Amino acid sequence: MAVDSPTGVIIAAVLLHAVTTMVCGSDAVLKLERSIPPSHELSLTQLRAFDSARHGRLLQSPVGGVVDFPVYGASDPFLVGLYYTKVTLGTPPREFNVQIDTGSDVLWVSCSSCNGCPKTSELQIQLSFFDPGASSSASMVSCSDRRCYSNFQTESGCSPNNLCSYTFKYGDGSGTSGYYISDFMSFDTVITSTLAINSSAPFVFGCSNLQTGDLQRPRRAVDGIFGLGQGRLSVISQLAMQGLAPRVFSHCLKGDKSGGGVMVLGQIKRPDIVYTPLVPSQPHYNVNLQSIAVNNQILPIDPSVFTIATGDGTIIDTGTTLAYLPDEAYGPFIQAISSAVAQYGRPITYESYQCFDITSGAVDVFPEVSLSFAGGALMVLKPRGYLQIFSSSGSSIWCIGFQRMSNRRITILGDLVLKDKVVVYDLVRQRIGWAEYDCSLEVNVSAMRGGRSKDVINTGQWRENRSESCFTSYHLLLRVVFLLHLLVAF
Repeated sequence: MAVDSPTGVIIAAVLLHAVTTMVCGSDAVLKLERSIPPSHELSLTQLRAFDSARHGRLLQSPVGGVVDFPVYGASDPFLVGLYYTKVTLGTPPREFNVQIDTGSDVLWVSCSSCNGCPKTSELQIQLSFFDPGASSSASMVSCSDRRCYSNFQTESGCSPNNLCSYTFKYGDGSGTSGYYISDFMSFDTVITSTLAINSSAPFVFGCSNLQTGDLQRPRRAVDGIFGLGQGRLSVISQLAMQGLAPRVFSHCLKGDKSGGGVMVLGQIKRPDIVYTPLVPSQPHYNVNLQSIAVNNQILPIDPSVFTIATGDGTIIDTGTTLAYLPDEAYGPFIQAISSAVAQYGRPITYESYQCFDITSGAVDVFPEVSLSFAGGALMVLKPRGYLQIFSSSGSSIWCIGFQRMSNRRITILGDLVLKDKVVVYDLVRQRIGWAEYDCSLEVNVSAMRGGRSKDVINTGQWRENRSESCFTSYHLLLRVVFLLHLLVAF
């Protein structure tokens, strides 16, 4: 008489998990989550305070295929729309929510030994803490390791127990410090529109054991920072050096309140993308802004105020919510817009910001704004590209999202102007490009090697094929389970 054995079922279950993981992986395109839920509104003053803290960090800084991370959501600037993604670290793998930041280089997460790290978050996410002792593949980076001094944006040092340590300082007095760990990062690599594989690679990241100031507060708490700068320890650099990702990444951020977006380590292909060169030898994504026009009229601003020669230049930064102009540019900019809409409503001050009470509520009474960059690249901002709306007593109050950067010659272009555009960071050719786009639509993505594009992958087609592949694989494995059960039974 045959006796049923669980062995066959166990083997089949293991095979089922392995194959479906390899073929199906996790969600495809890097969707973007908002950092604060829609119900959690913040004032312009709070937004500016958050940006000021970010600028402190930003300014005090000392291939295999298309890589996709499972990312969700989007951002509204007045809901503190900072983007975060999910990264998978360690063995066994664990997920962490980390803020996407093109203004820094290091991926760091809160450590289990952290002092001052928040335990809860108001972002409706569960906070996680990395425990080096719980990962069988984790190892500490020693002070003698060359990777200890690969990143010029942090203050690297040596702890008493010979661990390579780091410190990030924030403009509001808050900060974080910890030590570097080497472990595995897991991610999906899309090879073609019909093939994606689950990949992993050794990766150096920070383990934060101390957080101070604003980082301790649960209101904006996430598990860490996802650095996408150009430094050797950034996400893009580490994966590219191992031949696992191209030295190019792209994003497309939806501007409406429903959120959404795309981010890939690869090049989103659009025929209408215009490019401007990156300023050489800069730690951030600096570009040469040459002029600003309102209603096609170039403003009387000395172009030198936008350059590295006389200040900190012009930076493109997804980690900044609004946009910022130095004093010399802010005044003419506000004056030009005020003159253009004078007949349609009255100017008012809202929390010290320039706003307009437009009775009709029509945003199209506002002029277009054009930013002209080196290489002939033009960024045209429609009114919603630089305005935010507040409704009050039946009228619409529109506020200019560009803010004054007092006592510092720096221009920062944040999510306010980057939304509703494909933006490509091409580190091979050292350039940044953009084109207006409906970010709810599918995109074509290409990996690059040696400066040349490989096969183009359509995200919509890949999602469809991925679903079909998972369905087919699942039913195939069900047959394997049945056959193995019969084999063991008899």
